Amino acid sequence: MSQVEWDEGEDLEEKPFNRAYMKRLIRYVLPYRKVLSIVLVIVLFNMGLSLAEPLLLRYIIDEGIVKKDFFVINMIGLSLLSFKALGWLFGFLHTRLINFTGQRILFDLRQQLFNHLQTLSFRFFDGRPAGKIMSRITNDTNAIGELINGGLITMVMEFTHLIGIVVILLWMDWKLALLSFVTLPLLYIIVGKMQPKIEGSWTRSRKTMSAINGNLNETIQGIRVIQAFSRQSENNRRFEELNARNKFAFMRAVKLESLVWPSVEMVGMIGTCVVLWFGAKQVMDKELTLGFIMAFINYLWRFWGPLSALSKVYSQVLSAMASAERIFEVLDSEPEVKDSKNAKEMKPIRGEVVFENVSFRYEENKPDVLKGINLRIKPGQRVALVGPTGAGKSTVVNLLMRFYDTTGGRILIDGQDVKDVTLESLRRQMGIVLQDSFIFSGTIEENLRYGNEDAPDEALRQAAESVRVDKIALQFPEGFQTQVEERGSKLSVGQRQLLAFGRVLLSDPRILILDEATSSVDTDTEQHIQAALQTMLEGRTAFIIAHRLSTIRDADVILVVKDGQIAEQGSHDELMKQSGLYHKLYMTQYEMQQSLAMQTGA
Repeated sequence: MSQVEWDEGEDLEEKPFNRAYMKRLIRYVLPYRKVLSIVLVIVLFNMGLSLAEPLLLRYIIDEGIVKKDFFVINMIGLSLLSFKALGWLFGFLHTRLINFTGQRILFDLRQQLFNHLQTLSFRFFDGRPAGKIMSRITNDTNAIGELINGGLITMVMEFTHLIGIVVILLWMDWKLALLSFVTLPLLYIIVGKMQPKIEGSWTRSRKTMSAINGNLNETIQGIRVIQAFSRQSENNRRFEELNARNKFAFMRAVKLESLVWPSVEMVGMIGTCVVLWFGAKQVMDKELTLGFIMAFINYLWRFWGPLSALSKVYSQVLSAMASAERIFEVLDSEPEVKDSKNAKEMKPIRGEVVFENVSFRYEENKPDVLKGINLRIKPGQRVALVGPTGAGKSTVVNLLMRFYDTTGGRILIDGQDVKDVTLESLRRQMGIVLQDSFIFSGTIEENLRYGNEDAPDEALRQAAESVRVDKIALQFPEGFQTQVEERGSKLSVGQRQLLAFGRVLLSDPRILILDEATSSVDTDTEQHIQAALQTMLEGRTAFIIAHRLSTIRDADVILVVKDGQIAEQGSHDELMKQSGLYHKLYMTQYEMQQSLAMQTGA
């Protein structure tokens, strides 16, 4: 799904209810059914105590107050206090158990979502805003957690409570009970008309919040560019607009809800007044007692409470359905690049790489990025890829690492098709350094050990010395235990790149890929790295993408990529003799360097 499709998906109105989604949500509850059974028993017991209170109130009025019997008043009063105390205890246990269970379920769902995201292929993340992916793990899982945490149990509790009240009301006086239910159609009309509007408002509120998350993430990631171009005012205006939309959507939803629930209570009061009017007449005619009417009205008040609660839970269910739809969309996304059923462990590789008529396109119905690539690289050879921007150089190494799968042809390493071996065993023996390498929060040592946690201290020291990471560590009091902060913000761009080199060197890959890896370091540091790589690349196959053609003169094979095809192939001297594209690129850079040197000298 492209970014456009992803954004359009955010704007779709969710279905009112999806039974399949609800069944999938229930699966997360099943592992905790024993605890939830205990909660259900507690809830039912507590409900029984609550339903007994109006009957006790009836007897304390009719048998105690009216007959002036203080013994009955005292006994029933003590019973009411005991019921309240037990209700508080059961309520405490219910709250504690349901929150514990709800958090465990939320933990399971969030962990599954996070684990699954890490298995998805690069194509899934291409064009998808990071802020909206984050929203899946935070906002949407929380919405489902709220439903599971309280909604489902509340639904069972309130529905059972409602049935119990209806049975008691019909048992006490079925004619009066039916009379009190005459306002139910009015309640249905109010809730039925307003519920879709309320849910639509909350949907818009969630969309605007997702847009805020996406904008905030983009702003943080691009803060250097924003400040460099002095775009703070424009960004503030855009964020203010998104923020205002969110505020408007949220307040509209709150306004509608604030109209519905008082209306529900007003309908309930109308039904109570009807009962009070007819009941009072029967009390005056001595057909009913005062305690009876008080108990009946008490039950009637309790009748409207569960109805209101169930309406709110239904709204919560619809909200969770929207979140479930988005979460299950992610969970149902299959990684395009994955182990085949018969995938085997790749044995220790020597480093022979063969491309057999390889073609690739990023999206269907789009032109091929690579077209019929054929090449054979011997173990230990250093291969340089050069060519114009967008020619397909990075795509070649991405296919070699199996970040994407070829759409035509195949890639062999030591005679094994990369699709026939496990991803873990393939990538474990390969290393890559990108132009903008990602540094994780943690210490310098932890980042060095990222690809090889069990590396001996001596190997770590040698790798650090090879790329001058040891000198970087000495600049800080904590040395290798220095916390580099998020994305390595405590280090300069060049220092982060050196640390990325050390990380790859310590992992001891058999095939090493350098994708514009030295473009972020100064010339002196680059020369030092090149000297270190002379030793580290010995006996290893290396693929080097570089715009500075002077850095790849010693490559065994230089591949000139143009329009997704290998236009020229050979050593530096061979290609210079051909006076083709490589010769043109090299001479252009050489003349630019000479011109720059003359200007600097001047």
